[in-house]
Amino acid sequence: GTRSFTVDPNKNPTRMPGERLTIRNPSEVGRFPGAAAPTRVELTIQSEGGKKQEEGACRRWFRKICPCCCKRQNSTSYDVTDKVEFTKPPAPAVVTTPEPDKSKPENGEMKETEEVKLSVCMVDLLSSKTGQNRVEHHTDLYHGDELIIRRGQTFQMEIEFNRPFSTDMDKMRLELKIGSLPIVSKGTHVIIPLVDSLEDERWEAKITEQTCNKIRLSVNSPADAVIGLYGLTVTTQSAKDEEPTVYNSSENIIMLYNPWCEEDNVFLDDEEQRKEYVLNDTGRIYYGTEKQIGARTWNFGQFHEGILEACLFILEKSGMPPSGRGDPVNVVRVISAMINAPDDYGVLVGNWSGKYSDGVSPAAWSSSVEILRKYHSSNAIPVKYGQCWVFSGVTTTVLRCLGIPARSVTNFQSAHDTDVSLTTDVYFDENMQPIDFLNNDSVWNFHVWNDCWMARPDLPPGHGGWQAVDSTPQETSQGTFRCGPASVNAIRSGHVYLKHDTPFVFAEVNSDKIYWQRKLDGTFCQVYSEKKAIGHCISTKAVGSDERADITHLYKHPEDSEEERIAVETACQYGSKPDIYSPPAAEDVKVEVKIDGEGPRMGNDAKLSIVVKNQSSQPRQTTLHSQVAVMYYTGVLKNAIKKDNIPVDLLPNEEKTIDWVLPYQQYQNQLVDQAALMLTLSGRVSETKQVLANQTTFRLRTPDLQITPLGEAVVGKEMSAKITFTNPLPRVLKNVAFRVEGLGLQKGHEVVVGDVGAKATVTLTEHFIPTQPGLRKLVASLDCKQLTQVHGVADIIVCEQ
Repeated sequence: GTRSFTVDPNKNPTRMPGERLTIRNPSEVGRFPGAAAPTRVELTIQSEGGKKQEEGACRRWFRKICPCCCKRQNSTSYDVTDKVEFTKPPAPAVVTTPEPDKSKPENGEMKETEEVKLSVCMVDLLSSKTGQNRVEHHTDLYHGDELIIRRGQTFQMEIEFNRPFSTDMDKMRLELKIGSLPIVSKGTHVIIPLVDSLEDERWEAKITEQTCNKIRLSVNSPADAVIGLYGLTVTTQSAKDEEPTVYNSSENIIMLYNPWCEEDNVFLDDEEQRKEYVLNDTGRIYYGTEKQIGARTWNFGQFHEGILEACLFILEKSGMPPSGRGDPVNVVRVISAMINAPDDYGVLVGNWSGKYSDGVSPAAWSSSVEILRKYHSSNAIPVKYGQCWVFSGVTTTVLRCLGIPARSVTNFQSAHDTDVSLTTDVYFDENMQPIDFLNNDSVWNFHVWNDCWMARPDLPPGHGGWQAVDSTPQETSQGTFRCGPASVNAIRSGHVYLKHDTPFVFAEVNSDKIYWQRKLDGTFCQVYSEKKAIGHCISTKAVGSDERADITHLYKHPEDSEEERIAVETACQYGSKPDIYSPPAAEDVKVEVKIDGEGPRMGNDAKLSIVVKNQSSQPRQTTLHSQVAVMYYTGVLKNAIKKDNIPVDLLPNEEKTIDWVLPYQQYQNQLVDQAALMLTLSGRVSETKQVLANQTTFRLRTPDLQITPLGEAVVGKEMSAKITFTNPLPRVLKNVAFRVEGLGLQKGHEVVVGDVGAKATVTLTEHFIPTQPGLRKLVASLDCKQLTQVHGVADIIVCEQ
């Protein structure tokens, strides 16, 4: 059928049941009423091979007059034609200031008083625990009624003035300051302008409601904003005022990281995991031995009274400048140092002596709350005493409190490598007696540290996600007792050259135990090695239950697998004993991945070519282990979706091309925003022991929007442009919307289409009146959860009249 109606944003048009086509144009209702010409939009959605249906003029007229009597039946068909007209709304009513009062006659003359100067009477941050701000920002569990918000997300506030605020005559801005020396360029002095419509990734405020002397603001923050405690001021100025008026709010704003925001580096794309790793204030910490694993409940208490203040106090005591607190990598590294006491008067004193009479035994703690409150109330006197599980429990509390997803992790048979050899070394003399003063490396029954979740833009792609951080003071890192964040993916692959402190954590979970014997000339030779002695049953509390989850597979490949041996030998090349494993006899086999043309397209099978070349005059044999994983654009790997083992036999000087295919059915429900994938290849040449490795990132190409200008482009004369999109997927796209904008052509607006069927084609015709001559660009993009990065542009040369 055909739908025809007029949309007026200032009225509520009668809508048909199931009707979803709307136009939103926030910029139309702005400071410049009447500046833009009306925009008309025609939309056609046509199924593959479908026909458009027509509706008689009489029925169309009757439905407009009495829509309730002529309801359209809901249908799953996409064979409809929609015509929508967007008419210019009347200019918005401007709240005007009252006419100035006239003074009473004096000596027979009327005297006009001066206009009342605008000033702020009160600021309400709407910070109630049960209010909209705290609930929407997932901060309603924190104690107290301060405004606690998460970055990259809008919040609401109200301001009451001494008279009505005039958008024409009055000026206002908000300012936020953090730290002792706020600087605009450092992000610690934020000036928030008043705008007509909010955009993502910037500080700005918009008036959403005005009643008498009170306005309601929606305030937006960028996803990389500095976290911490901000002071707020409101500066007002009337057009005739000489000096602005500044109001200092008595209420502060606390900004936290936002795992719910896709643009935040700590974004975690799983609601159940967010509930566990950010919002759960209790947990389980594992201890004992790998054959007798014990568990204890720990009260993290990140929402408890005084804990948020204590966590912000720790950041202050660290000496870290506020400008560095926007980066979670920096903040986690600082917290790792501040949870232990050596070298910076941190939270906890470590003690493994068994003598705890002047403090609390580490085994007696079962909560982080008392420790953090005691440290805060004593003005940073370190609390006695802690061991690894206490350091880990407190670290989990602080990270979750600040908004960084975190968990406590226990490793059984955990090595402590003291000489960066990436091996656990045991030394014997000529008679095979231990040399005690050399045997500094140790293997703990268990050791507890933390994982925290974040992107790692400072590392190559694929190393975001879980990061190991260890607050137990074992070894110094750049002169301070701290460890991490180290990418768990890097640890698993043996990429120990990637920061921070990856070699130490690698040795904890996957070092070989090497036995050395001193020879008569004083040198040592390797006499035995244990390849499975270190890193067993790596454990953390399961999501949503008190069960133990074994995450050993995240830290290391299976024992006895070729991938695990490759990781160990790769890591040791960067240690203090790089020659401990025999180098390959030759490196004469090359492997690379080739992508044909523009690469695989979304909705089709992804096809790549693996090229293996033997550059020697001898035959070569290997097995390539392939794994493809979905990857966020930040470099965080989501999950592996296909694994293969590919045997390769090469004749002398032979080059072999292997076709690698990822079927659409295997990735269709796995993709994330940006649709990137990483193919990892590894293997070993049987004859030479050469290690082969390759990582290739590729993107599934999305279709472009085709934009075709129609008619003559002349200033002041209506023209059109046709925008065409074909759904490449064999599935329905939900909640599709187009965003269209052209500077000098028309203002930006959104057309909500609704659902688009599998392989269906959408045609959108824009009617507009150019306002500026010269080369103009009409830009359109498609907004849809299942299909991103779809856009198009058309160059339009506009002539003068």
